[in-house]
Amino acid sequence: MRNAIAIGAIVGILCPVVGSYLIVQRMAMLGDVIAHCVLPGLSISFFLGIDILVGAFGSGILGAFLIAWIRSQTRVKVDAAMALTFSTFFALGVTLITVLKNKLDLDSFLFGDILGVAPHDIYRALAIAVLILLAIQLFYKELLFYTFDKTGAQAVGLPTNTIYFGFMAAITLTIIASMQAVGVILVISLLVGPALTAYLLVKELHQMMIVGAILGAISSICGVYLSYYWNLPSGPAIVLLSSSLFLLALLFSPSQGILTRPNPRGSTATMRRLGLLKRRE
Repeated sequence: MRNAIAIGAIVGILCPVVGSYLIVQRMAMLGDVIAHCVLPGLSISFFLGIDILVGAFGSGILGAFLIAWIRSQTRVKVDAAMALTFSTFFALGVTLITVLKNKLDLDSFLFGDILGVAPHDIYRALAIAVLILLAIQLFYKELLFYTFDKTGAQAVGLPTNTIYFGFMAAITLTIIASMQAVGVILVISLLVGPALTAYLLVKELHQMMIVGAILGAISSICGVYLSYYWNLPSGPAIVLLSSSLFLLALLFSPSQGILTRPNPRGSTATMRRLGLLKRRE
């Protein structure tokens, strides 16, 4: 339980920070695509007996390169390129597991096994989190410029290609750090869920990352406790709790909540009525 709480807090903080950039750039599904692209690398790493970080990272980056190459060399749209890459890499990974006869626990890979986390998994996740968060802090202005105005960033001389592939590397490392906790299928929910909730509550990107990290840590830790006391699968418990927080924000957010936001139509109608009353007077 201590190990589960530790890695849950780490990935709960890291995923929303990276996911905030995905949401603002309208590329939320890219995280899901890269999450499935790491499967061939995992299979090859198990077969060769090397660290899974090497194979998973290489496979995820290769998937990101392939999407960028298809977009730049053809008229294919980004959603179609991601769908093709997603299905191809996932099918290749399942095929390699069968052909190479790897003893890879596919269920744990897909849905996570946070209660099976070892201390070295925590150290790896912590090192990845520190590296990515430090890079975001150092290059925050450049990332902000690139996120909201890619053309302008290229015009002023920023290395947009380097920023893009660095961002892909950050997403891949984040997914690798989160695989043990929630699995590749559910990792997109942890990337997007807390960040989306924060998006409904605040307006600035840095505030969105901070609030999202807090909500992500709360969802992860509380999800671990729920899975322990109610005998629930840990990864889905974390994701469902994160989704519940989003639903509450969707309904009751002070500025964008469905039930609490100001009604512009009602305000306009009220102003018109006041105008008519003044004219009659």
